[in-house]
Amino acid sequence: MTRHTIEANEKPILDIFCDKYLFSIPSYQRPYAWTTEQASELLDDITTACGDTADVANASPYFLGSIVLIKNPQAPEADVVDGQQRLTTITILLCVLRDLADAKIGQAIHKYICQTGDPIKETDDVFRLAPRERDAEFFRSMIQTISQTGSLPDARQFSDSRARMIENAAFFREKLKDVPDQQRRRLTMYIAQRCYLVIVAASDQESAFRIFSVLNSRGLDLSPADILKAEIIGALPGDKQDDYNSIWEDIEDELGRSRFAELFGHIRMIHRKQKMQGTLIAEFREFVPTRKNPADFIKKELSPYADAYEQITDKSFVSFKHADEINRELTHLSRLDNFDWQPPAIEVIARKRESPEFILRFLSDLERLAYGLFLMRSDPSERIRRYGKLLGSIQASDDLFAAESPLQLSVDEKRFVREALQGDIYRVTRIRLPLLLRLDELLSGGSAVYNQPIVTVEHVLPQNPSEGSQWLTDFPDAPERDRWVHKLANLVLLTRRKNSQASNFDFVDKKEKYFAMKAGVANFAITSNVLKEKEWTVATLERRQAEILGAIAQLWRLD
Repeated sequence: MTRHTIEANEKPILDIFCDKYLFSIPSYQRPYAWTTEQASELLDDITTACGDTADVANASPYFLGSIVLIKNPQAPEADVVDGQQRLTTITILLCVLRDLADAKIGQAIHKYICQTGDPIKETDDVFRLAPRERDAEFFRSMIQTISQTGSLPDARQFSDSRARMIENAAFFREKLKDVPDQQRRRLTMYIAQRCYLVIVAASDQESAFRIFSVLNSRGLDLSPADILKAEIIGALPGDKQDDYNSIWEDIEDELGRSRFAELFGHIRMIHRKQKMQGTLIAEFREFVPTRKNPADFIKKELSPYADAYEQITDKSFVSFKHADEINRELTHLSRLDNFDWQPPAIEVIARKRESPEFILRFLSDLERLAYGLFLMRSDPSERIRRYGKLLGSIQASDDLFAAESPLQLSVDEKRFVREALQGDIYRVTRIRLPLLLRLDELLSGGSAVYNQPIVTVEHVLPQNPSEGSQWLTDFPDAPERDRWVHKLANLVLLTRRKNSQASNFDFVDKKEKYFAMKAGVANFAITSNVLKEKEWTVATLERRQAEILGAIAQLWRLD
């Protein structure tokens, strides 16, 4: 009877990207999906952990996470059950570092990417990571082969995983190409020697899947909030612990366990004003003063911050005036797919609860800043630094509405936002729906309400017009057609799943059968305006683009 094994070890990259492992991503895995956002965060974290120390061997280690493998302990072949995103991104980063290095260093780095064949044993070179079969040859030829990241193709001609691979390689190259050689070499040494992964290897599939399930289960293990509670309540005099414990638990019950845990991360940011570099518990202990007066922390910070956070996440601000407008601004902000803006909002609402005029003006400018940072493609580290500066200004009682405030967009930033709005918005997948919903509300005069479970972004001029269609008559020049297809002027909102066949209808049919107010399609202002058009031409798009950009520029004061 076969005896199955499970092993777990913490290892540096140099002991993982070696002859003991040949990683394969099984075909059942989802496609490679990390965007430049995750790639940026990874590079920034590693660079920050590396610092500028010359003694890499004794630098503080950086933990990259865990991976789960199906692997016979006697053979190098390993199927990756969990961890392909990290392994693939680290491989891309090493390939870029290799191609930026001189020949000698590049060859040394390549050994972590490719296992060298042995002519005596009649073995060939083999790359240490093989993505899913459908992407493996693409990854080998475009990324893993020596010097290939120096001449990357345009990612826009690819879709899904292949586009992400090219985008992340291009991102790493852009970030690292101007870094001095010695600094890049030190970074490479740090990645190899001091970046660690926990390798969990099971010899059979069933055990590996069970481990994966356990590691990703949503049990009720102790959260950082639970640990901090024990420390903070425990620091109170014994006769006060029951009272403050009740206050603490009431707050947790009101927010719910998940949001309560998130709140502690936001409180850390309010005090630290920087990206987290250690653990939440360690940074909370270091930067949030709770031990000297734990009662004050609970009454003057935890409680008011929790109230503010609940109103922000529920869009339920209550006031004698401006409550509806404030909650509408919170709705605009909540559509963004990050929560970096929340700590400044928490701080302002907690501090200025009696001044709804100030809160409304602040949130209006915070909306402009948050959307602007997204449109300018600011990475997570850049966003957090900006919000950290904003928190400092709030706490210093600076004039937040002065031109030099970190809440405001600079002249250059306004220009960048205007240029971004002129670009191919449809391709910026994380901003297009929030931006169009914001624009739709603006065009509706603020009266629009969005309760539909499905809202999608659709093209008027289709991406691939059918042969013989009116579209090719109205837009005979292919480059001109491509220039307009993904612009704001050509995009509308629908409340149903896209219909690939209907999306190619000629304009008249598309209005009547696809965009019209039937079958539960919501009357979006941005879509209704299209229904009023008799034809859809370059002139129509130019006029519509000017109207849309003019409205946004006025709303966000971009002139």
